[in-house]
Amino acid sequence: MSYTVIDADLKLKYLSDLRDVCVLKGFSSQTIKAYSFCVSRFLDFVDKGSFNLDILGVKSYLLSLDLSLNSCRLHHASVSFFFREVLRKPFSLEEVPIKKKPKSLPKVLSKEQIKLLVDATDNVKHRLLIKMLYSSGLRLQELIDLRREHIDFDRNIIMVVRGKGFKDRITVLSDNIKLDLLKYYSKYEFKTRYVFEGRSGKYTKKSVQKVLDELGKKVNVKVHPHMLRHSFATHLLESGVDIRFIQKLLGHSDVSTTEIYTKVSSRDLSKIKSPLDF
Repeated sequence: MSYTVIDADLKLKYLSDLRDVCVLKGFSSQTIKAYSFCVSRFLDFVDKGSFNLDILGVKSYLLSLDLSLNSCRLHHASVSFFFREVLRKPFSLEEVPIKKKPKSLPKVLSKEQIKLLVDATDNVKHRLLIKMLYSSGLRLQELIDLRREHIDFDRNIIMVVRGKGFKDRITVLSDNIKLDLLKYYSKYEFKTRYVFEGRSGKYTKKSVQKVLDELGKKVNVKVHPHMLRHSFATHLLESGVDIRFIQKLLGHSDVSTTEIYTKVSSRDLSKIKSPLDF
């Protein structure tokens, strides 16, 4: 029985073709990097394990992965894309199933916890990071990509340019954050056009995550950037804002994605009396 031999030249060609398709489709550099890594690892597995570039090879590779659920799903998506767009041999989810993602509820911070986080630091930039994520519902990547010209003080809006899915949208600029921004602008000498800068240019994801992690420890709350976005949506819903407006502010294509916040909102639950209260 013959097996696919993937030498260095063939592997390089496959990865080059993969990158070309990703670029043509407008994928982000982060997605291209992730897909290239996963497909490179898959090709190495096929070559070393004497497999073929077929469904059996894909199944064997995915079964060999000892990774987290999200990582396994990423490898499945990458290899599936490679087969469909580069090899022109697409396979279905019936042929190669993907691990199901558990339907967990979003983790939400209370308003009191948000205030504790803000009050836990005197660093203007760190306070602004928390307030910006919470007050506008930005994703982490959208926050670090945010430029000063994207903030409209007169109209109280923030332009999110090329957000997730390369979509532009508008979200709200809190009155509460305006003074913080002006203080921050006057204090820092900017080297770039971005709102948040590090030592070597644009702020990094790891820097934001580290800030939130350290502040969370101060107030005994485990916090990550997306929790502030979840809190933004949930608190708006609890205050009576229509879910369609929240959908637009978050940049969700389908309102069903936004509806998950109805499951963690206490707006309607607070009206329900426990039987013990009777």
